[in-house]
Amino acid sequence: MKFAILLLALVGFVAAASFSHSKDVKYAEKDFLYKQKFLFEIVYRVEDPLMFEEWIKFGGKFFADKSYYTHYDVYMQKFYEAYKYGALLPKGEFFGAFAKTHHKQAWGLFNFFYYAKDWETFMHNVAWARIHVNEGMFVYALTLAVIHRPDFEGLILPMIYEIFPQYFFNSKFIYEAEKFDYDVWSKYTMYEKEYKDIFYKENKYYSDNKYFYTKDWKTWQWWKMMGVGEHWYHDDKFFVRSNYENFSKDPKWAEIMHDVKAWWMPVDYTRDIDFYNDHSYLSYFTEDLDWNAFWYYFNMDYAFFLDGKTFGLNKDRRGELWIHNLQQITARYYLERLSHGYGEIPYFSYYHAYEFGYDPELIYYNGVGYSYRKNYYEVESYGNYEYLNHIFNYFNRIEKIIDEGYYTAADGTKYDLRDPKSVEYIGNFLQGNFDSFDKFFFNYWYLLTQMYFGGVDYHQFDVYPHVFLNPETMLRDPLFYSFHKLILEKFYYFTYHLKSYTYEELYFPGVAIKEVNVNDFVTYFDFTDFDVTNLLNDKMVFHDGKFVWDKTLLARQSRLNHKPYHFDIIVEADKAYDVVIRTFLGPKYDEYGHVFPLNENRYNFVQIDKFFYHLESGKNVVNRKSTDYFRLVEDRTTYSELYKYVMAAFDGKYEFPLAISEPHCGFPERLVIPHGWAKGMPMQLYFIVTPYHGKFDKHYSFDYTYSCGIGSGTHYVDDLPFGYPFDREIDEYEFFVPNSFFKDVKIYHEDKFEKYFEHKYEHFGTFDYSYYSY
Repeated sequence: MKFAILLLALVGFVAAASFSHSKDVKYAEKDFLYKQKFLFEIVYRVEDPLMFEEWIKFGGKFFADKSYYTHYDVYMQKFYEAYKYGALLPKGEFFGAFAKTHHKQAWGLFNFFYYAKDWETFMHNVAWARIHVNEGMFVYALTLAVIHRPDFEGLILPMIYEIFPQYFFNSKFIYEAEKFDYDVWSKYTMYEKEYKDIFYKENKYYSDNKYFYTKDWKTWQWWKMMGVGEHWYHDDKFFVRSNYENFSKDPKWAEIMHDVKAWWMPVDYTRDIDFYNDHSYLSYFTEDLDWNAFWYYFNMDYAFFLDGKTFGLNKDRRGELWIHNLQQITARYYLERLSHGYGEIPYFSYYHAYEFGYDPELIYYNGVGYSYRKNYYEVESYGNYEYLNHIFNYFNRIEKIIDEGYYTAADGTKYDLRDPKSVEYIGNFLQGNFDSFDKFFFNYWYLLTQMYFGGVDYHQFDVYPHVFLNPETMLRDPLFYSFHKLILEKFYYFTYHLKSYTYEELYFPGVAIKEVNVNDFVTYFDFTDFDVTNLLNDKMVFHDGKFVWDKTLLARQSRLNHKPYHFDIIVEADKAYDVVIRTFLGPKYDEYGHVFPLNENRYNFVQIDKFFYHLESGKNVVNRKSTDYFRLVEDRTTYSELYKYVMAAFDGKYEFPLAISEPHCGFPERLVIPHGWAKGMPMQLYFIVTPYHGKFDKHYSFDYTYSCGIGSGTHYVDDLPFGYPFDREIDEYEFFVPNSFFKDVKIYHEDKFEKYFEHKYEHFGTFDYSYYSY
């Protein structure tokens, strides 16, 4: 008998079944739709003045009196004082969530949103802040409030890359989108000939004394293969995405979207031809929108300054969860490096120059470009030695504490750091969060590191844009992975002092995995459209007081994906058991073709599944599909579509299901598997079956189809450590038990763009909509 799991598989990373499918669909009521309409409209073109008269009338009043709030603290008081004295961060200026001066004001604004006693107070404050507060700070505080207020469950904002596309797309595209004019576009002929003449004359062109062949262009520059120019194109078919059939073949979708004109433009991850360095070849991965959005939302869900007790974060084992997610992100990045032959993540050192520079090619909405770092960046020559000394003194302090095996806090509380459960304490102070066991020494250290790399002084208010100052942009930079590898080393140093699991601890008597059958892992590049309508520079039209959303701008981008795969896990049991099955993916060889020692390799395994299962006595064939994983998300419903659905429901023409959009916290399903090789990249899977202990009912405390369940304690199936059994040093004499199994696999890569080389594409000069028909 098999039970479908409704839980997180990989802690915040990868797990079991799609969010969007539920047997019992819940539909929104009128009051909910009114609130959802408000949230969608209040962030529309957020860098422009608020144009919705319905909400402008609420923006004239700010509820500052304490009686309107369930809690009133010093951060709220300081925010209001800053407003009265004209000391708030001005509108139009860059907002950095990790710049301390900005952070303190955002904290106060968030508290005004979060602690508002009722919707009326919340709505007035949000409308007021939309008019008077810095745009970046406003969106940051609002997003936190919508995520964490218990009474807002089911309410959503557009994805962060739809609110602020400037954080995700290069400046060239941003400029093109902001100057898009329908009247001008409709009157000229698209300049297709330039690509036909330049890029396809003898299939090569001449530049800087070198010949570049079109087939040598990277797959994320796909439009050159189709002979398409970097212009805007009218889309009269469907929004491009892997699950487009869920929408385009739905009559209701066609009815709701029939009056919306859509235009798309191809966009590259990087516009460099001569790449900055080897890391630039990974831009399709490190600059992937969903990859960066995942880290953004994780840092919003478990923001370092939130009180774990007040917000329920301790139920989710926030410290252990944070460090585990960091390990998984770093491991996943390493697998992508390995697929290109790059090997270990470079070290960041106090004494040596950092080889890999980075130019994000981003521009903030106020027109100021993001800072860049040259190759061979010398840490010592940068200056601000006080910050740098603080950072490395902090690392030294952690090592000393771990060596001693205990820590005595300022209040006299003693913590045993040889207890495996102390991983929660270690994770808390590595994040520098509110629940660190000694706030005097450990709070704000992580924020300080981002300020150092972002070039921000402790009391600086006027800040230049930098990728390290906001979580939605920092994964783009190779320095992120190098520095966070140092943080992980302190965590590994803690696990080094823990005893390795013994054979008896790993062994599950009466249960054995006999075989695992796996179909081929195949990766490829496909296309998707991201909604960038917030960049539209066009007159807003209202009819009978209702906003007319009749235009949509789309950024069409190639991205890494993989074909569906499945496992058949053959398990024998001497009687019936409730169990948990974990699946990991890791490398087999290093970049030189040498087999990894298992203990060294444990850091590189990514947990791709974890689920509850009921074994019957005898032989069990456990069928597991990649589409079964929970907390993985497919392509999300776009901002334009969601708004049209909400308005149709608001007018009584549609029933709005709360599960219509994937929850914000899901990891992109298409990025679970690293880029493969044409001949197959050798990897290995690891499976382990463990007894299930606990109450299964506890995992039904939230509706997983539209909620992330933050603070619900559902980020784990059982009470075993995150990453078990790779969470400790491995003794290979003890590690191999019958209830575990290693399986060698290969990941293949299929070049879907090959058909466009050398004039083979018969519809040259137009986008290939038949791409998804294979």
